[in-house]
Amino acid sequence: MVGIVNYGAGNIFSITAALQRLDISYGMINTKDDFDRYDRIIIPGVGHAGAAMDKLKASGLAEAIPKLEKPVLGICVGMQLLTDFSEEGHAELLGIIPVKTLHFEGRVTEKVPHMGWNSISFDPSCPLFKDIANNTYFYFVHSYFIEHEDRYNIATCDYGLTFSAAIAKNNFWAVQFHPEKSGKAGEQLLLNFSHF
Repeated sequence: MVGIVNYGAGNIFSITAALQRLDISYGMINTKDDFDRYDRIIIPGVGHAGAAMDKLKASGLAEAIPKLEKPVLGICVGMQLLTDFSEEGHAELLGIIPVKTLHFEGRVTEKVPHMGWNSISFDPSCPLFKDIANNTYFYFVHSYFIEHEDRYNIATCDYGLTFSAAIAKNNFWAVQFHPEKSGKAGEQLLLNFSHF
């Protein structure tokens, strides 16, 4: 059963709708005690990383998340929250994966935010991408990106520069794109995560 970390992110409905379509049972995590009820955790994301971190701290969830030993999937801002630091609000984040979240502005000539479909490149042996073709297109909408670091990178995307489309460390997995808005490939990724 999947627990969704509820910190006021704007895309709770779209992720729950995707899980319903896939017949994956889920519930909401509002307090740290709720983590015990689920065997997999999703940290969704739309919004401001600094503000999201403030809400996680206020609810006590920020202290609990780094201690989790069950599979965790961060999505978009949920991915950024796993990093050390974000230029958005100059915020110290959860520090689970030691990379930084940076702003596209001033680093690319492309339009910011990066919005729409873009292909990603990944190692096909990665279990998160099981039964998904390499260079598949996923749906992105973000102004901040995760710096590319080989030790944690599991998928890349190009948008004026190469950034991490997905990262992983131990039981923590994260994607910058929105699988819940990425059609069949996104649904396959959520199914893969639900079967870890």
